[in-house]
Amino acid sequence: MNTLNNGAPDDYKAFQLLSEVADEQPVSQRELAKRLGIALGLVNSYLKNFVTKGYIRIKNYPHNRYAYLLTPNGMAEKARLAYQHVNYFTSLYTVTRQDYLALFRGLAERGVTQVDFCGVDEVAEIAWMSLQESGLELVEIMDDDSCGGQFMGQVIVSPGQRSGVGVRPVVITSLKRAAQLKTQLLDLGLRNDMILFPVNCCDLADETDALLVRT
Repeated sequence: MNTLNNGAPDDYKAFQLLSEVADEQPVSQRELAKRLGIALGLVNSYLKNFVTKGYIRIKNYPHNRYAYLLTPNGMAEKARLAYQHVNYFTSLYTVTRQDYLALFRGLAERGVTQVDFCGVDEVAEIAWMSLQESGLELVEIMDDDSCGGQFMGQVIVSPGQRSGVGVRPVVITSLKRAAQLKTQLLDLGLRNDMILFPVNCCDLADETDALLVRT
C-alpha cells in the first residue's frame, strides 16, 4: 500500500503558523486561529511549543496583541517544514495519480468505457490525467460548488442534473470532500456499487483535508 508521512498535517499547520508570524506584525491568537482555520486552543498550544523550542520570542502589545519574532532556529525550522511540505505534496500527487490509474484500468478490463466524475479540485485534475492513460471517456463532471463552470472543456453540472443515471459509474474526484459527495450521490438514488473511489486514497482523505483546503 502507498503511504505518506502521517505527521504531515501537523507539520503543515506548524509551517503555516510560522509563516503567519514571520512578518513580526502584532496579531492576536484569535486572529491567527481565524486565518488558519484551526481552534484557538491549538494555536495557543503551537505557540507555547515554539517558545519552548526556541523558535519564537514574544513581544507584548496592548489589547492582547503580540508580535511573534522568529529566532534563527525558528527560521531554520520554517525552511525545513517548507521543504517537507513540497515533498509531501509531490508524494501525494504520485500516490493519487497511481491509484486513480489503477482504478480506471480495472474498469477498462471489466469492459467499462465511460465514467463520470464527481468533485472538482486539484485531485480531479490528477484523476483526469490518469483517465487519459486508461482510454476511458469522461462523459460528465459534477459538482454543486462549481456548477456552470468548466473542467477540461466540459461544463460542470450539479449531481442532480446528471444524465444516464445508473448507466455509468461515478468516480469521486476529491479527497477532502469524498464522504460528503458519496452521501449526496446516495441520497440522489445512485447505487453504492456505482460510486467509486481508489482504495488507497481512502487512507489519504482524512489526512489531506486540512492541507488541501489551504493550497
